[in-house]
Amino acid sequence: MTKKTISESFLIFFKGILMGLADVIPGVSGGTIAFITGIYTHLIHSLSTIDFTFITLFFKGELKSSWTVIKKIDFLFFIPLGLGIVLAIITLSRVILYLLESFTAITFAFFFGLILASAIFVFKRVGNVTFEKLIFVLLGFVFAFVLAGVTGLTITHSLPIIFLAGMIAICAMILPGISGAFILLLLNQYQYLISALHNFDLKVVGAFLFGALAGLVSFSKLLDYLLKNYKYLTLSFLIGLMLGALRVSVDEILATDYVWWPVVISLLIGFGLIFILEHFSPLEKMRG
Repeated sequence: MTKKTISESFLIFFKGILMGLADVIPGVSGGTIAFITGIYTHLIHSLSTIDFTFITLFFKGELKSSWTVIKKIDFLFFIPLGLGIVLAIITLSRVILYLLESFTAITFAFFFGLILASAIFVFKRVGNVTFEKLIFVLLGFVFAFVLAGVTGLTITHSLPIIFLAGMIAICAMILPGISGAFILLLLNQYQYLISALHNFDLKVVGAFLFGALAGLVSFSKLLDYLLKNYKYLTLSFLIGLMLGALRVSVDEILATDYVWWPVVISLLIGFGLIFILEHFSPLEKMRG
């Protein structure tokens, strides 16, 4: 391995750390960080070219054919990126768990600001406002608002649900403006999974990771298709999804004995952070 390759791997590892930090915080998109750091196109292309038939070939005993398929995967990119993401998630999960338990209202206010600003961030990229786009915003809003209101009654923390949450959350990696942590917050799994990471609950974490792998296999090509052929309608639905999900943060804040001014300050900090990130984001890469 040359010095250039080592330096490039270290740089990818650092970008993975930034993506991992983003994915732990609801409202900050790992995809947005990928845009900002210039690896989004590489990430999407590398994901879309993975041929998961190597799994079936392996279990059929066709080891040589399986290895031939595996060698086509861009490991020089995925390994350092993945290590950076995992390291950041494990490290920051302890901090987030402490904040959720000790400063619930302030933490959820911060999330509120992040998510609201992310919705505006995506809105600026959907082009001219049309009736069709507004319908998709409304559909996303209603879906998320209703789901956020019934999560405590209908969504448990069973392993099948964790598996499903992993399938859905991983899709955020290839969607601009929406984070996996946001999806988990909407599905009422965020705090539970943060706690599982903190306690190294391998059964729960394993179910989530297998779900994430299944999500990549099942949804990545579909989402890639939607973004290529119905990009602005897809983004419009995501805007509604984020706005409707603000109910989660509001409900959590109102359920505590909060003091209003730290909550407002935390909200404004979260809101401003997205626009700081946007300032460094290559806007033209979002269009097309």
